[in-house]
Amino acid sequence: MDEERETLQRIVSTLVNKNDEIHNFIDMLNHTISNVQVNSSNAISELDEEFDGLYSVLHEMKGSMANTIQQEEARKIQALQDQLSQCSHALESSEELLELAVQSLDIKNPAKLLEAARQIKDSVTVASAFRLSLKPKVSDSMAHLMVDFALEKRMLQAVKFLPVPKAPEIDVAACLVADNCITVSWRMPEEDSRIDHFVLEYRKTNFGGLPRLKGEQHWELIDYIKATQYTLSGLKFDTKFVNLRVQACNKAVAGEYSDPVTLETKAFVFSLDSTSSHLNLKVEDTYVEWDPTGGKGQEKIKGKENKNRSNAASPKRGTNSPRASARGSRDRFAGESYTVLGDTAVESGQHYWEVRAQKDCKSYSVGVTYRNPGKFDQLGKTNSSWCIHVNNWLQTTFSAKHNNKAKTLDIPVPDRIGVYCDFDGGQLSFYNANSKALLHTFRTKFTQPLLPGFMIWCGGLTVSTGLQVPSAVKTLQRSENGLSGSTSSLNNVAHNGSILSITISQEEEKFLETTSNKPAVMFSGKLKLTRKCEYQLWQVFSFFRNHKVDGMAEPLIIDFASGT
Repeated sequence: MDEERETLQRIVSTLVNKNDEIHNFIDMLNHTISNVQVNSSNAISELDEEFDGLYSVLHEMKGSMANTIQQEEARKIQALQDQLSQCSHALESSEELLELAVQSLDIKNPAKLLEAARQIKDSVTVASAFRLSLKPKVSDSMAHLMVDFALEKRMLQAVKFLPVPKAPEIDVAACLVADNCITVSWRMPEEDSRIDHFVLEYRKTNFGGLPRLKGEQHWELIDYIKATQYTLSGLKFDTKFVNLRVQACNKAVAGEYSDPVTLETKAFVFSLDSTSSHLNLKVEDTYVEWDPTGGKGQEKIKGKENKNRSNAASPKRGTNSPRASARGSRDRFAGESYTVLGDTAVESGQHYWEVRAQKDCKSYSVGVTYRNPGKFDQLGKTNSSWCIHVNNWLQTTFSAKHNNKAKTLDIPVPDRIGVYCDFDGGQLSFYNANSKALLHTFRTKFTQPLLPGFMIWCGGLTVSTGLQVPSAVKTLQRSENGLSGSTSSLNNVAHNGSILSITISQEEEKFLETTSNKPAVMFSGKLKLTRKCEYQLWQVFSFFRNHKVDGMAEPLIIDFASGT
């Protein structure tokens, strides 16, 4: 009976997921139909605008060319009219001279006839009719102002829609999600020399598979990408997935988007739980500050905020988080336990978060605790909590604490502390978040879910969540785990007050001599470490395993020998 019920529940779950996918696809189809209608209308409007612009240019050109013809006509007519006027005047003078010559033929007196003939001859010599050109100054041809649009017509007839770049193809295998960065790679289905740049769009989501239309964030846009790869850096992974798509653009138009891809963005996200924090702490999401007023006047505000927060839908990583169960019904921390916990429990896997203290912060602790600490419990003073503690009163002290035992860390306090928790591997490590240098490691077997814990007195802490385990930390973890077989031997020798001798080559000795912060004294190819340098021993191993030096012995030979 139970087996059939489980089978039916699996079928129901499968059907619900399939129906959800179909609903999402129907929404996508309806959205696509609407977009086709809108985009078609926009294309027709743009076509009308282009043709109207072309008509306007042609009309302007026609007016300009017609005006040129009219000006040429006026110029020629004026020149011919001037020439006609000159001819009329010359003809009139010539006719008068002709009439005078005819009348002179009737003179009988030889002397008078001779005088008249001489005068007429002189008049003819200077007459304008004999200096006048009888050829038109301009021709009647207007052939030089004729046009032939045969070529232009052929060009217009050859006009087609703009060539649209094809959709790029995202190479999912080449995409990389690491260190809160996403490197996206893509390629074109075929070579296209006209592509000018690419546009990358991304958005966060809590749904895998095909991108959804309803209830999603807006696409974020990165424009003018010249290469076929781009890295989104400095992201906070506060959702489970991210959708990505790319489009190619030429000088004139953008092409179709690529098929969207969905990449998983694994990270640990939590906020600070103000419902159980000490009244002397002012808590806002991922920031906690010492409040000497004891929280007076804030209870109503906090209660209202928590009520609103419980009624509002969370935009974070979904509903399957252990956040609600992590809160439980804890009492507020009281007494000298100025503590605030994270609202999400670590129950498995590897996680990482960072903490930055204000410069004037006098005392604070960063670590983890089991889910239900007592309201007077302080981090590191019980067998169910682990932390590192910084005290800046008078002089700075830095220590690792567990079960009310403290171990002094003789190293500078970084301005940002990274916390690495490997629940399944039973490891809690603290790092300099800037250099990723190891500060301290607790090794145990965690038997209950863990909550991030913070204690503070005078000052403030900012917690950064939504972070992936940094690659540098992963590398250091692999190095340390590779030496796990020697851990017990190392601890035994160190705690017995013996001296460790590590056999190294001359090249390794030279390498260590050139590094700053030398962890021990070098002599005769030997590296000696006393027990107070134990915390640095692992850093030496990390140097050897993560820095390849020419001539370095491989593998590293470790000789555990007690001596003086």
